[in-house]
Amino acid sequence: MINIVLVEPEIPQNTGNISRTCAATGMRLHIVKPIGFDISERAVRRAGLDYWKYLDLSVYESYDDFVSKNSGEFYYCTTKGSLVYSDADLRADPLYLLFGKETRGLDERLLKRNYDRCIRIPMISDARSLNLSNSVAVVAYEALRQRGFGALKTEGKLTTL
Repeated sequence: MINIVLVEPEIPQNTGNISRTCAATGMRLHIVKPIGFDISERAVRRAGLDYWKYLDLSVYESYDDFVSKNSGEFYYCTTKGSLVYSDADLRADPLYLLFGKETRGLDERLLKRNYDRCIRIPMISDARSLNLSNSVAVVAYEALRQRGFGALKTEGKLTTL
């Protein structure tokens, strides 16, 4: 199982996009509070997130709460990492890919304690970062690729014109 973990997300559109990616790929989404927006059923329905019903979602009160309830291989996705995401072995089961808040990323104390598990997406030196939902998609699909895409549909079909 691939698990996407958003630690203190701030922008609802990013979380909506990430939710859709998780729903479409069968990944579990974990959200660690505080959250910068409302994810109640009413708010989700109002936002038109019709795929939300396919989402396997867990919400935690804090990072400590999350860690106490989950175990497996953790990778910390950060611009501060020295290991390129595609060089990491992302085939562990369960695998947890952690992403920090949009404005500051993951706490540096957490990164320092786990630096050998900090992975990054290469960018030009002047780029601050990619959008959070894009970053999740890039790393998540690398984990799926390393696993041969599992049960995901890998062939499309043209419709007759």
